[in-house]
Amino acid sequence: MNKLDLDGEEKEILESFERGEWQLVGDKTRLAQLRSYAKATLAKDKRITLRLSSFDLDAIQAKAIEEGIPYQTLISSILHKYATGLLVERQQEANQRNF
Repeated sequence: MNKLDLDGEEKEILESFERGEWQLVGDKTRLAQLRSYAKATLAKDKRITLRLSSFDLDAIQAKAIEEGIPYQTLISSILHKYATGLLVERQQEANQRNF
């Protein structure tokens, strides 16, 4: 990679990485979990069309970037978790609805 081809933000990120300021945030268990999710969502044999609000799509795309996966894969993973009963509601949100 040629540093001359990078914009300012990209250069800052590369230089930060080269200074050793980046840390691994996952572990082997998390990596195995993500691989199993990816494997489950890659076995795709049906196609759907889905309409979302711009706000929701933007939020999903941002979350996908955080996770380092394509947004369609994230949507598929979320739907898979819901369909299999693995998608759980945050306790704090559930408590707020009960009041």
